[in-house]
Amino acid sequence: MTKILPLAEVTDAVRGGVISIGNFDGVHRGHAALIRQAREMADRMAGPVVAVVLDPHPAAILRPDRVPPKLTWIERRAELLSQIDTDFLVVVPTNQAFLNLSAAQFFESLVKETLSAKGIVEGPNFFFGRGREGNIETLQTLCDEAEIELAIADSSIDNDAMISSTRIRQQLEAGNLEAAVQMLGHPHQIRGRVVRGDGRGAGIGFPTANLSEIDVLVPAVGVYGGYAIHDGGRYPAAIHIGPNPTFNNRSERKVEVHLMDYTGDLYDQTLQVDFVSRVRDIARFESADALVAQLQLDIASVRTSLGKIENGKIENAKSENNTNLK
Repeated sequence: MTKILPLAEVTDAVRGGVISIGNFDGVHRGHAALIRQAREMADRMAGPVVAVVLDPHPAAILRPDRVPPKLTWIERRAELLSQIDTDFLVVVPTNQAFLNLSAAQFFESLVKETLSAKGIVEGPNFFFGRGREGNIETLQTLCDEAEIELAIADSSIDNDAMISSTRIRQQLEAGNLEAAVQMLGHPHQIRGRVVRGDGRGAGIGFPTANLSEIDVLVPAVGVYGGYAIHDGGRYPAAIHIGPNPTFNNRSERKVEVHLMDYTGDLYDQTLQVDFVSRVRDIARFESADALVAQLQLDIASVRTSLGKIENGKIENAKSENNTNLK
């Protein structure tokens, strides 16, 4: 597992490696390509791979009215980074004093003094320092002077455009889950505390866990298929986001998760939910019986889609193994 360290707790084990500085929100396919390049350089230098994030997002200080919603919390980023062989995730506390550092001061303080980096891997659109005054050319000059190796990773492309956290947010907000997952390279995950709802789901035979205190981006209203993760278990789930027009006209935006193969009390516990596929838009039904009939279809659809995805993973793994044996 990638170890999370506050900047003030950086040890010698973190120093002397290859770093990449960014937000790493979502840890998408572009981030993964960048980290793989850092891993190759770090192995050559016999040092660790260190992802460096600024938390909170600088926008929270510079333009708090326009802070983009997060795709991932810090622990989730570390989990995803561990899957692509990252050794450490260093969290830099963002404050006005840090943001006031010039590009040269930023480099001297963070890259040279604190992390003692031997190598850096960044994308072509990397900016740093006060007012984003430093760019990739500035970084190249500073690295040359400090005798630190710099590699500029190629942008990862999806549908003729660069993969970015911004594009992924846009797709999720539009309900285009498959497009977002394609760029992420893994399901979009949210987490929340289970609270008591109105009990209607249980009353019609489909109990749901109602989530509150969700701290990352919730996809557009609709019905989705995915997995609920709790206490080491991973359960197929149908997820409803939005109001319940069959029962009332309120425009509330609730997140309700029906765990298909789980029985038990989840109240006041934290639940993580992976979004894998979009099933349909929300709709109003003429009766509870009509709603039940649709929910049965939804669950069958979710099971089918999840089964296809799991079978696809197995086939891909077989293909990779066969390739490796050649």
